[in-house]
Amino acid sequence: MTTTPDGTDEQTQGRTQGQGRTQGQGQGRAQVQVQPPRPRETGVSRLRVVHSTAIEYASPVRTSYNEVRQTPASLPGQHVLEARVEVSPRAAASRYTDYWGTQVVAFDTQLPHTRLDVVTSSLVEVEVPAAGPEPGRASWEDLAAPDLRDRFVEWLAPRPVTVPGPDLLARSQEVAGDLPPHEAALAVCSWLGQHLQYVPGSTGVHTSAAQAWEEGRGVCQDFVHVGLGALRAMGVPARYVSGYLHPDRSAPLGQAVTGQSHAWLEWWAGEWTAFDPTNNRPAGLDHVVVATGRDYGDVSPLRGIISGGSGSRLSVTVEITRLR
Repeated sequence: MTTTPDGTDEQTQGRTQGQGRTQGQGQGRAQVQVQPPRPRETGVSRLRVVHSTAIEYASPVRTSYNEVRQTPASLPGQHVLEARVEVSPRAAASRYTDYWGTQVVAFDTQLPHTRLDVVTSSLVEVEVPAAGPEPGRASWEDLAAPDLRDRFVEWLAPRPVTVPGPDLLARSQEVAGDLPPHEAALAVCSWLGQHLQYVPGSTGVHTSAAQAWEEGRGVCQDFVHVGLGALRAMGVPARYVSGYLHPDRSAPLGQAVTGQSHAWLEWWAGEWTAFDPTNNRPAGLDHVVVATGRDYGDVSPLRGIISGGSGSRLSVTVEITRLR
């Protein structure tokens, strides 16, 4: 069972080199208009996140084995003050850190059950200083160096869901033009966010970047997969980020609002830069990082295998409260 960033779910039982960037692409062609992204926010926020998942089965499940990736990461600028995962029925649980650095809670229950509840509660402080990091200054020559490509091979290699179609590849090269890597990545991610329509439920966990681009719509994971495909094809290392987004800056302190699991991306051009293409802005005070990976498949919030059971009904809610 996997849960997608926009809250939809799927129940289940049971390296190649990037293409690189074409130097001088876009010369002599009409300039593509790119709307500037929203400015970077600064300050400190404290957010309480409660992510609740309930699965009801039409007949008893005998055994269930699951992994939860919903615990926020401890990072520079993000401090986890509290975090716990509660499971019903009672389950044996353990914690480990996966290959990508994500905290995972693994649990199994051997008790027959017709309902599974997983509730992850977290308290996180996010800090974005006014004097932010300098943008990456790596050149295209730096990114093409064999040792750097080897270091970032997993963030450069295309994945089945991120391979860009020919139209996306050509147009993103045009947007990048002769800009240096950091500025090219920013322009491409800002541009693609303006050319995809956010439509909840319009795509699924197996929708590829090429399909979403062709249809012109998708959810946050599609925006990110499209961005990853474009950046990696240009030769810019990029990775998928999953987490949470507080949706309403005008909500009073202490008021719980309906939030959402969310996805954005990071690229490396000398430093890692986090950007939310769905909202055309840098990730900031409203974003809580949980996991990073090559694509959605590495960061699924909840996945598992069951024995027994039949039809199921699933509900997912995320509540986020700003406390500071």
